[in-house]
Amino acid sequence: MDAKKDRGFLGQPLGLRTLFLTEFWERFSYYGMRAILIFYMYMAVEKGGLGMNQTTAASIMAIYGAMVYMTGVVGGYISDRILGPRRTVFWGGVLIMFGHIVLSLPIGMGGLFGSIVLITLGTGLLKPNVSDMVGSLYSEQDPRRDSGFSIYVMGINLGSLFAPAAVQWAAAQYNYHVGFSLAAIGMFIGLVVYYIDGRKYLPESGMHAPDPISAAERSKAISRVVYGLIAVAVIILVMFFTHTLNIGNVINIISALGIILPIIYFVVMLSSKKVTKIERSRVIAYIPLFIAAVVFWAIEEQGSVIMALLAAEQTQLHIGGWNLQAGYFQMLNPFFIIIYTPFFAWLWIKLGKRQPSSPTKFWLGLVFTAASYFLLVLPLMSVGTGKISPWWLVGQWALIEVGEMLVSPVGLSATTKLAPKAFSSQMMSMWFLADSAGQSINAQVVKFFKPGDPANEMMFFGVTAIVVLVVGIILAFLVPKIKPLMKGVN
Repeated sequence: MDAKKDRGFLGQPLGLRTLFLTEFWERFSYYGMRAILIFYMYMAVEKGGLGMNQTTAASIMAIYGAMVYMTGVVGGYISDRILGPRRTVFWGGVLIMFGHIVLSLPIGMGGLFGSIVLITLGTGLLKPNVSDMVGSLYSEQDPRRDSGFSIYVMGINLGSLFAPAAVQWAAAQYNYHVGFSLAAIGMFIGLVVYYIDGRKYLPESGMHAPDPISAAERSKAISRVVYGLIAVAVIILVMFFTHTLNIGNVINIISALGIILPIIYFVVMLSSKKVTKIERSRVIAYIPLFIAAVVFWAIEEQGSVIMALLAAEQTQLHIGGWNLQAGYFQMLNPFFIIIYTPFFAWLWIKLGKRQPSSPTKFWLGLVFTAASYFLLVLPLMSVGTGKISPWWLVGQWALIEVGEMLVSPVGLSATTKLAPKAFSSQMMSMWFLADSAGQSINAQVVKFFKPGDPANEMMFFGVTAIVVLVVGIILAFLVPKIKPLMKGVN
């Protein structure tokens, strides 16, 4: 549609409204569930939980997040080769809804792991393809693109803002399963909005696969799936008979897969005959941005694991007449993004072609991310055996969300601009594999965090901050080499 005429939603295409609302409700369901999931896992059985130890619960939270974004590869492939993005998103939403329904039932560990499978697969189908459709609303030269992605990210965070308060309240007033049921209702509403509104405002091209699979390729793909399932079955049987089939070892295997998978994917794209010379150069330029994103997401995604434990075990929750719930702190992430988004959306439009390049925004984002963890070292240096003020957590989230505004919407936009045509949805899956790889690393890193031990916490936050800062500095030095490889993309 003519960009001059298609300005029905905040100066953006009307299709952005559809995708904005879809992601609002999908993120409401996902982050509402995550706000209480770690507490549900380690809370004693008599208090309505599953009675796990905190370290296992933290590792499961991290690897769960890794799996959610890892399956984006499957979603990208199905969209590009079989269903097209619009239908892939719909069926992903259906799986997510049923995943939350399973979790809302009082069936213990079976419900937990069943929901993980359904939500993991559903999010893999939905998440990368919604983002790819946002990119499809704009031409490559449309200056509204970065601003549009910033507004889209606001939709994500509005859903994430209201969810923890609603779901945590329901869990506290009734039980965890009532809280999880709200997540299921949220996804149902999102599906209704997407189906009705999408028929009017989303491009018809989204109903068709951009690179349809041929009969020969279909046979080969089915064979690979069968061989993959056989390999998984063999691994499980070997672990069973060697008495190594346990949660810890499964987490270790998935962690390794989360790191190996994007490496394989980059090799496939760079060696594909469907990728032109210019597109190959852009993919190479994308690699350092991808690595920086892995580091960023490894820290940002600790919000629902490390920061949740810090809030529950080391933070003053009773201030004056206020009694805070640990889950409420999960609202800080989307709160600051919502506060910051109008400013950054305005800033990129104001600067236009004078705005910093994507690599520059990335390394600045890593600096703010490192600063957020350095900030937490300060109260822990003098806290002794007491607890820290909740305002330190507010400050941490305020800083890291500046980093997210410099990485997340910019990364989404850069991914759509640098993607080879034959891998458009799958390239978006690569962006989510950065999150998956970061959380795969987290599944191992969280084992070193000891909530309630100030000395350990101080060391954890300090060392992590130093690593992030070093990566940011290296990326800053690489910017002059990356920009020519982007071939005209900023």
